[in-house]
Order: sequence, then structure tokens, then C-alpha cells
Amino acid sequence: MDVTEGNVTVSVPEQDGEGTHESVFFNPVQEFNRDLTVAVLRAYREHEERTDTYLDAMTASGVRGARAAAEGWDVTCCDVDEEAVELARENLARNDLPGEVVHRNVNALMHEDYFDVVDLDPFGTPMPFADAAFANTRDLLCVTATDTAPLCGAHFDSGVRSYAAVPRNTDYHAEMGVRVLLGALARAGARWDTGITPLLTHATSHYVRTYLDLSGRATDANESVDQLGFLHHCEDCLRREAEHGMLPHPPETCPRCEGNRVLTAGPLWLGPYRDPDFVADVREHFDHPVAAYNVSGEYAMLHAASEQGWLDLEATAYESLLSIKRAGADLILTYFAEDVADAL
Repeated sequence: MDVTEGNVTVSVPEQDGEGTHESVFFNPVQEFNRDLTVAVLRAYREHEERTDTYLDAMTASGVRGARAAAEGWDVTCCDVDEEAVELARENLARNDLPGEVVHRNVNALMHEDYFDVVDLDPFGTPMPFADAAFANTRDLLCVTATDTAPLCGAHFDSGVRSYAAVPRNTDYHAEMGVRVLLGALARAGARWDTGITPLLTHATSHYVRTYLDLSGRATDANESVDQLGFLHHCEDCLRREAEHGMLPHPPETCPRCEGNRVLTAGPLWLGPYRDPDFVADVREHFDHPVAAYNVSGEYAMLHAASEQGWLDLEATAYESLLSIKRAGADLILTYFAEDVADAL
């Protein structure tokens, strides 16, 4: 069947709703991911005009690489599956787009060749590809992780194995996944004397996606390591405290409620997970409205804290909504809507 995304039309095998098929993989749900990637590439090129080469590391149908080629990037598509390689070549040709499609193990390719931008979008964890990606990526590393259950601590043992970190399943599970992933990537980069600056990161549906600006200096790698640390979370009163460093000192009891159910997560990335100026630039190239919402757990948590006298509910609700607006939301869905409307 034919699928049109952006400025390209590609042929893909018939898919079910999740994009699974015995033939070449194509996930229609990831169109938003690909749309945002195009916007990031446009914004990044405005900051780094010399960037030119782009690797679609797990190309499958080639749609991601084709969309980058349509933006003027010098594209290389790679896959280990022969059928995927042939389909990617056909899709570049039918759109009259230049680009090279190679049939090989992408880890070997990344260790041998340099690319300005590398895009990792594997099934599951990206960590088996991280070292090779940091070895020779010059500027921008785009990474998707679709194993959100291990990242967020719902599948604890798998998370420990994949990311060499202790993930904890908390009410802020999406941010936990983001910071576990960024922490693992920062450590992988440091092994290659490469520092990372997260330009934009989002947790959407079943995946986490991040865009990392890279610097190949050991001092920058050291600064990235300095952004690592641990989080101590009390299951009783929900108090949380971050601790920088690679050696945790978890409290035996919670300093607030004196309970003994304190969980420690990490190593995590404790630094910023986006550059506000870059996000604003990406927004200029992105035509989708951005909506955000207060999850029920956060709403209940604020009410519980207010009942304990720990915060002013009205002021906290306003600050919560304003922070979402400052982050760039065009639309906010919230349980506080009726209260805020009455106050206005």
C-alpha cells in the first residue's frame, strides 16, 4: 500500500494497527515522531549550517530516510534485512530522491564511517547501538527507545539489564524513563570522550525520543557525567530528593515522614532534558498543535498534599498550569479547568 507523509509517498506492506507484519516493518503510529524529526532537522541546520550527512540506522521501509532526503540531507539508509534494503531503494527512487542504501550491520557501519546526524529508531532499547553511534557521530544523535516498561521501572529486571540503572515505577513514570535513558546515553558518550546536551526530549505513547547535541571533548564528557545522580523517593509521603554523583547515599528513613519505604533510582540524568530556545525554534517548523494534560495521579497528589497543609492548592494549581503553558502547550486539559474558569 502507499503512504504519504510530508513531501514523500512510499510503498509499505499492508500493516495492522501496530505496524507489525511478517514483511518489512512500518509503524503508522510513529508518523508524529517522524514529523517532529523533520522539524528538528530543519531547526538544527539553522544552528549548524555545515551539517550535511544523515544516517537512518534502521531504515526498514526507508520512510524516515526519504523524508530527510526530501529536506536536502545527504542520506544513508541501513538495514540488515535484504527485503527492507530493496524497498528503501525503491522508495527513494519513486520520489526521485538521492541517497545510498546499504545492506549491513549498522554497528559495523557506524564504527567505520562518520555522519553528522545519526538516527537510532530500533525496536526496544537503543543501548546495543549506543557505543557505535557515539564513536563517529559528529553533531546530532537522535534516539528512540520503545521499551518504556523497563525504562519506567514497570519491568524492573529488564530495565536494570538494558540500562545498567535502577528504574523505579513512580507516579512520574514518564520522566523516570526519560532520565534513565538520558543517564545511560550520557555514560555511553563519556566512554568515547563525548558530552551530550539534550536539545529536545519527549515521552509519547509507548516510546521516549531524545535529540542530543554532541561535543567531542573530554571536558564536556566530564560535565555530562556531573549531571548524573540518584533520586530518593518516599512511597509514603511522596517526598523526593535528588543526589548528584555516582555513589548514592540513600536515607534509612524519610526526612519528612520518618517512614522506611524510601526507594532509590539511578544513575539518572539530573540535568535539563531540553534547550528552551531550540524547542522554540523547532516549534516554528512544526505545524501540529501541542496539547498537554494534568494526569489524575498528579491532581490527586496535589489535593492530598493540600489536605496535609504542605502547599496552597490554588497557587500550586496555577503554577502547574502556567509551567505547562511556558513549556509551549497550545491547549491544556486539566481537572482544574472548572476551578480556574470560575476564578477567571
